[in-house]
Amino acid sequence: MGGHDRLTPEGRRFFAQIEQLKKLQVQVGFQAGAAADEDGVDIANIAMWNELGTSRAPARPFMRKSVDENTDKIKAMCTRQLKRLAQGADAQDILEKIGVFQKGLIQRKIVDGTFEPNAASTIRKKGSSRPLIDTGRMRQSVNYIIRRKGEG
Repeated sequence: MGGHDRLTPEGRRFFAQIEQLKKLQVQVGFQAGAAADEDGVDIANIAMWNELGTSRAPARPFMRKSVDENTDKIKAMCTRQLKRLAQGADAQDILEKIGVFQKGLIQRKIVDGTFEPNAASTIRKKGSSRPLIDTGRMRQSVNYIIRRKGEG
């Protein structure tokens, strides 16, 4: 008589959710075509130009800094989500919580980040010396999507 471990219903559910997590991903940032500024320019492009810089504007890496400056918070958040998974939360809910969390980190970095100041010509044009903030549209357009790995 061999000793066989048998999974409880909770154990089967846990492993089923792990399998779901292997198939899904959360993408946080700007989705092309989801929003545009008042001139019709895609917010995803505006975010990219600000993140990476252009030939006329310095990089203001708000997305990278939102990760680099918050690694401990991100690790703690992921640890909490792993515990929630073990307690019965499903994969979709876990990824939604992570998406909302990272979205908040990016939005805070846009508002509170220290970046190279705007050029005098930009200050005259928009009436503010604050980098990354003009109408607030870019900050408001940060979002997340959950999709199957390999899609999009």
